[in-house]
Amino acid sequence: MGQCLFMAKIKNICVLGSTGSIGKNSLDVVANFPDMFRVRYLTANKNIGELRRQIARFRPKGVAVLDAPSAAALKKTVNGSVEFFAGEEGLQELAGRSDVDVVINSLVGFVGLKPTIEALKQGKTVALANKETLVVAGEIIMKLVKKHGSSLVPIDSEHSAILQCLAGENRGNIRRLILTASGGPFLNLNKKEFQNVTVGAALKHPNWKMGNKITIDSATLMNKGLEVIEARWLFDLPPEKIEVVIHPQSIIHSMVEFVDGSIKAQLGVPDMKIPIQYALTYPDRHFSTFKRVNFPELKEMTFFQPNLKKFECLGLAYRALHLGGTAPAILNAANEVAVQLFMHKRITFNWIPRLIRHALDHTTVNQSPTLGDILEADTMGRDCVAAYIDRKR
Repeated sequence: MGQCLFMAKIKNICVLGSTGSIGKNSLDVVANFPDMFRVRYLTANKNIGELRRQIARFRPKGVAVLDAPSAAALKKTVNGSVEFFAGEEGLQELAGRSDVDVVINSLVGFVGLKPTIEALKQGKTVALANKETLVVAGEIIMKLVKKHGSSLVPIDSEHSAILQCLAGENRGNIRRLILTASGGPFLNLNKKEFQNVTVGAALKHPNWKMGNKITIDSATLMNKGLEVIEARWLFDLPPEKIEVVIHPQSIIHSMVEFVDGSIKAQLGVPDMKIPIQYALTYPDRHFSTFKRVNFPELKEMTFFQPNLKKFECLGLAYRALHLGGTAPAILNAANEVAVQLFMHKRITFNWIPRLIRHALDHTTVNQSPTLGDILEADTMGRDCVAAYIDRKR
């Protein structure tokens, strides 16, 4: 009797934010599986040089560019060789296209929310690296997943680790989630020196190669705060069951403790390609040539409690999560503005939490927000920070 072989369908991929760190790593992973994935659409903000190289390499059907001047410059050079879209509408158009199976959302910031919503409404799988989507609209997002039968798979190494630790487990047996944090470049720096921190120093992460905004967030520990909010929605657990521990070596990516006292941990070298591949092939695993952990070379793995008086942003994230409603959207908006102000050397590093706290203290929280309310809260958070800075000039 002859064998009947079934060819698995090649999945079409849309990469939102393809020219950033996660986007480029995602494309490298996709390229390793030509029989499983095909790049259909790419998007970028301003880096049209890198986008041109990606177009030549992957030959997508279409591209979108968020920044208007960059979009105009690229459109002149593609000469109809690919479909072309511009602005936020372009991102949403590509995310919802009928010929897309998987959307990799590696956009940075609030701009990632609407494309995620569009993809989920169309019943697609979203491999999510855009933290802000769940931070600002976690409840709405998870309702969409359920309503439309779509899938949301995390790319962040911490949430990927938890997903792997929970495989085959009864969710009712979870005692707590333990997110690990490297502590960033200023783990051992006295808080009094934060006012003297330079942008260059803040961008020197000890373990991970990431985009500028995420790297600054890691230096303030806001990145971990955003991940706590994400975990609350991804795994449907209250804040008191989600903890953070400093682990400078970044080998354990996160852990789950169960009611019997057992703890599962997921380990690996700090390489984003590993969680990206897991997200794309979930729930299966496929061989890779990525670097492995060499335990004798590690020598030690250490752990510390985070100092919330020193790293105030982590505490502010927990505060926003407990406040609920639109508070996380306000927190996120204020943080995005504060990071940009620091990057442009308009404020010192120690002012970042100060601006976020001010926004939480001086904006009204809507406890049962619609998407429109969340968009309004984002604007309110940004305006509150801008007005405060203007008064302090």
